[in-house]
Amino acid sequence: MSDGAGSRTGVAGALGLSVTSSVAIVICNKYLISTLGFFFATTLTSWHLMVTFFTLYVAQRLRFFEPKPIDARTVISFGLLNGISIGLLNLCLGFNSVGFYQMTKLAIIPFTIVLETLFLSKKFSQSIKASLMVLLLGVGIASVTDLQLNLLGSIIAVLTIAATCVGQILTNQIQRRLKVSSTQLLYQSSPYQSAVLLVTGPFVDKLLTKRDVFAFSYTTQVVVFILLSCSIAVCVNFSTFLVIGTTSPVTYQVLGHLKTCLVLSFGYIILKDPFSARNVVGILIAIFGMGLYSYYSVVESRKKTEDASSLPVAAQMSEKDSAPLLGAKSSPRTENKAEETFDYMPRTAKSAFTGR
Repeated sequence: MSDGAGSRTGVAGALGLSVTSSVAIVICNKYLISTLGFFFATTLTSWHLMVTFFTLYVAQRLRFFEPKPIDARTVISFGLLNGISIGLLNLCLGFNSVGFYQMTKLAIIPFTIVLETLFLSKKFSQSIKASLMVLLLGVGIASVTDLQLNLLGSIIAVLTIAATCVGQILTNQIQRRLKVSSTQLLYQSSPYQSAVLLVTGPFVDKLLTKRDVFAFSYTTQVVVFILLSCSIAVCVNFSTFLVIGTTSPVTYQVLGHLKTCLVLSFGYIILKDPFSARNVVGILIAIFGMGLYSYYSVVESRKKTEDASSLPVAAQMSEKDSAPLLGAKSSPRTENKAEETFDYMPRTAKSAFTGR
């Protein structure tokens, strides 16, 4: 019982850190863009990941955690994929309307479910699927406005969805199969993610903004907010890996839409952004959908725990299908040593700049 309570506390703490840090970084970056005119999202994200790596390097040197080697092919492929995913997210926003970009983000949940069903043989109940539909409907009403389509933007959107879904599934699978913690995986992969964005970021930003990041006037105030953004990003990146590892990619996406609702609300309260009855209705529907998802996830998790306790140990090896937004994480599975090599290729910290 005490182990279950500790597990629930750990999951709740990870979710709370993810929400708090993501909302904080969105507010910080919005000020950096809107007030200070720093529009270089991709380059800033590369700095986020670079600071995250150096922070974790210092932490492991001080023995706050023990690094665990991961084979080079796995970690390099994973890091490059997630770096590309972040770049595609920014390109998707640059080549599409805000409404279509929001629709792209909404499509990540159903595509993740499809991929996990096809390649990982996971099963999602009708109750879970229905609650996710309610959630997506609410977020769509609250955030999707104009829908302008173009061929290049649509292609980028499809690539963005694919890269993001696969990246988040791999984040979960690598931690489970190789038995590495979120900190160990982030420490190993962040240099490669940062390297991709450090090289491509200035070009992507110049393509999208028609401005040169190296020609920008870096005042003291701009530097202070960049450092603040990078500091918060350490928490965002760490909590992203932690949430995906302790719950599931679908639960992380549900949490991401909760952040969207909170950002809209804080934008109205703190930054006095325009807010309509449609936003209010959409947020309320989304929160109702999140409540349903959490409730059904908890119920199904408890049922699986009860069923597993009545079975022999050998029959308790199946992985849980979904993780509750505010529910318990099941006890660690016993696994064969053969599973410690990651030969199976089914955010990553998604862009800290977008708070997702």
